[in-house]
Amino acid sequence: MTVERTVRVLLSSLVCSLPSANSRDRRLSVWTILLTYHVAFLEGLKVTLALCAITWGVGLVSGIGLGTLGAHAPVTWGRFSRGAAFVFSSIPALVILFWLHYPAQAAFELVINPFYTAALALTLINTFAVGEMVREAVSDFPRQYITAGQVCGMRGRDIVRYVQLPILFRQLLPGLMVQQVAMLHASLFASLISVEEIFRVAQRINSTIYRPVEIYTALALFFLVVCLPINLFAAYLKKRYTRDTSER
Repeated sequence: MTVERTVRVLLSSLVCSLPSANSRDRRLSVWTILLTYHVAFLEGLKVTLALCAITWGVGLVSGIGLGTLGAHAPVTWGRFSRGAAFVFSSIPALVILFWLHYPAQAAFELVINPFYTAALALTLINTFAVGEMVREAVSDFPRQYITAGQVCGMRGRDIVRYVQLPILFRQLLPGLMVQQVAMLHASLFASLISVEEIFRVAQRINSTIYRPVEIYTALALFFLVVCLPINLFAAYLKKRYTRDTSER
């Protein structure tokens, strides 16, 4: 009995000295998780960047074109641009995304890849937001600058190239940069319709190892590293180059 009791005590002390699964999990740091699951994070990041590339590229080009048309044709394109911007700014991005993914596809009996649905929703939001910014900037452009160019003998094309575009570029660039950061943030909503972007990848990893603090801290650090410099640069440009060009 004494020998048996001794063996039991030794086995119990040995088991207690072994690290449990929870203690091993507690040693998982942010960097350990990033290194362990870096392939999954990179795949999610690639999808996020592809989604943003479509949203930024198409949204900026079409928005600038729509805003320019709205400024030069205020009765037709101008009213359309203002109305669309007002509607899209009044509806949350998540509601637009879900409406395009579920009711719209059901109504037209379509099944579209969620990635393209998210790209369409974000591009529409970005297009009308950019278009309204450009329309207001072009419409409010001070007439005296154009008159000064005409007095100097500049042709209309030269006035646009050397007078209007540089001033409008400096006026619009900070706001456009902040708008694109907002679209990057809105891309997280794509995870709710099964787009395998970085936020959905983070959710999948968290469901496997259940380390929400470390995983979402890593995600926050990613957005901080990407977005903070852009916001700071936009603030610097606004302070350095943006001027009140309205007529007094």
